[in-house]
Amino acid sequence: MYGPEFTDDLHGFYRRTRAEHGLVAPALLTGDIPVWLVTSYQEILRILRNPELFGRSSYRWNQWPRIPDDWELMFPLIRIPTVLHVEGAEHERRAEVITDVMENVDQVELARMCERAADRVIASFGADGEADLIGQYAQPLALGVMARLMGVPAERIPPLTADFLLGATANPDNAEAGMRCLQALGEITVQDREAPADGLITEMVRHPAGLSDEELVLDLLVFFGAGGLSTGNWIGSALRLMLSGDEFSPSPPGGRISVEQALTEVLWRDPPMHNVVGRWPVRDVEVGGRRIREGDAICLGLAGANEDARLRSGPDAAAMNRAHLAFGHGAHSCPVGAAAIAEVMARTAVETLLDRLPDASLSVPEASLRWRESSWLRNLESLPVTFAPVTPPPG
Repeated sequence: MYGPEFTDDLHGFYRRTRAEHGLVAPALLTGDIPVWLVTSYQEILRILRNPELFGRSSYRWNQWPRIPDDWELMFPLIRIPTVLHVEGAEHERRAEVITDVMENVDQVELARMCERAADRVIASFGADGEADLIGQYAQPLALGVMARLMGVPAERIPPLTADFLLGATANPDNAEAGMRCLQALGEITVQDREAPADGLITEMVRHPAGLSDEELVLDLLVFFGAGGLSTGNWIGSALRLMLSGDEFSPSPPGGRISVEQALTEVLWRDPPMHNVVGRWPVRDVEVGGRRIREGDAICLGLAGANEDARLRSGPDAAAMNRAHLAFGHGAHSCPVGAAAIAEVMARTAVETLLDRLPDASLSVPEASLRWRESSWLRNLESLPVTFAPVTPPPG
């Protein structure tokens, strides 16, 4: 699950894998580390609905003795007890904090915040008449809005964003970048305890669950990454659909699809996290006819499972429109509030860009667009566009 054949033809990879191995297949991560790839929609639901049988903690992985310290995928799977990796009552306690603070977010004000942030970002390149809508717009916008929502001091946002993007990329320096993110969030948390700010960090600090500083920092890292990085990927992929004639786009002949259609189509075909490596059986178990040992890593092939034609055809297709697995399912799924926040951010970002730059068009052939190599993230390397230069209004 690496290299050009995997990255450039992800859906072809799923088809070939299913044809050769079925819906549960042996696969290899970078460094030829073995995992089980599950692309069965029903089996993934069964796994997600049974956390007692399929653990979430990466401490359970039986391959750690083989993993080198400089492994390129270390940061996403590193053995630290974030809210993503703890289980049972401990997970419920910490997840409750995130759920509560997200449900308190004013979505109308969030949309205004996103629009103002989008205008600032567009102003930074608008006069140039050209831009990369991934590196110059989608990623910095989403991560910047998440940081402001959290209450991160303005001067700390650029280095925190840069380190997080580096940490999320497959490279030998990602673990070190991840540690810098943790250190920065730790300093911000201590500062917030001493002088409360206006943001979600303060709300988490004050939550009755009484999270320790270590718990807060680890969960803020998840919050920032899941909310910012994934939403940035969602924005970039939706803009690609809006600006291209992708063969899978539901665009009417001669017309442009709606923003809502583009956002939904991305969650089905190219979700921001197309795979999730993160379930480990607590004992030997059978999945899709395969015998999987205790401690083996299971990779949930979300994009592959979403290809099940039965989900989007027939009389129940409209009701199944949100049956995709992009936000997960079960105890470790994205909270309802988190999904709502991501949707507001993504919709506002796409609508604002298209409103401010109505003549934006791809500056390279569509076929030359490339996906960034990753075993789990689905985002373009770049999305270059041209447009009539715009001058920001005074003030």
